[in-house]
Amino acid sequence: MAKVLLIEDEQDLVDLLTIHLKDLDLEVHSALNGRIGLEKVLSEDYALIVLDLMLPGMNGIEVCKSIRKADNPVPILMLTAKSEEFDKVFGLEIGADDYMTKPFSIREFIARAKALLRRNRSYNQESKTGEVLKRGALSIDSEKHKVLLKGEKVELTPKEFDLLYLLAQNPGKSYTRSALLQQVWGYDFSGYEHTVNSHINRLRAKIETNPDQPLYINTVWGVGYAFSEDI
Repeated sequence: MAKVLLIEDEQDLVDLLTIHLKDLDLEVHSALNGRIGLEKVLSEDYALIVLDLMLPGMNGIEVCKSIRKADNPVPILMLTAKSEEFDKVFGLEIGADDYMTKPFSIREFIARAKALLRRNRSYNQESKTGEVLKRGALSIDSEKHKVLLKGEKVELTPKEFDLLYLLAQNPGKSYTRSALLQQVWGYDFSGYEHTVNSHINRLRAKIETNPDQPLYINTVWGVGYAFSEDI
């Protein structure tokens, strides 16, 4: 049974979300403290993390940064009572995969959670092999959301995978940062395209031998990014 961790200090909300997540045949764990939540993430295998922004012990931003610093690709759905665009974009920039502002409908929460769970291999064990892109030493399986580099597995977050797959599907095609933000995240935040830059940098660190001289993902000056045609 796949496990979900709720890192949230509002016990009433934890109880409510637990009820609905258990209806999806999920094992639900919880932590009311950011530091304790991080310890759980780093010691157990979870299919999804639901992470509040404002937490005692360690805030959600620091928890998220620490998870990604540990190269843990678990999908992260961030929650916050704040509605400022800066918080939303910053959450995505540091590695969250989706973001919801309180109050939210349970129906929408479940839809978002299920979408992230489908992207997690530990939850979807019965996935069949779909299209596999071969790009140089990279192998990208669209159905299993699995990436191999020289035969070795590369751990990517759901958004990192979506970004890589979109670019690799269309070698030589230049994408603006705003176009990538819209197509991969489904968001349109004019002026906040640096979210894409952060994800590109993390991708390059994982798949490029020398991120400063990328072989796969090229910068198209004045435009954005493109996957190399020469591979």
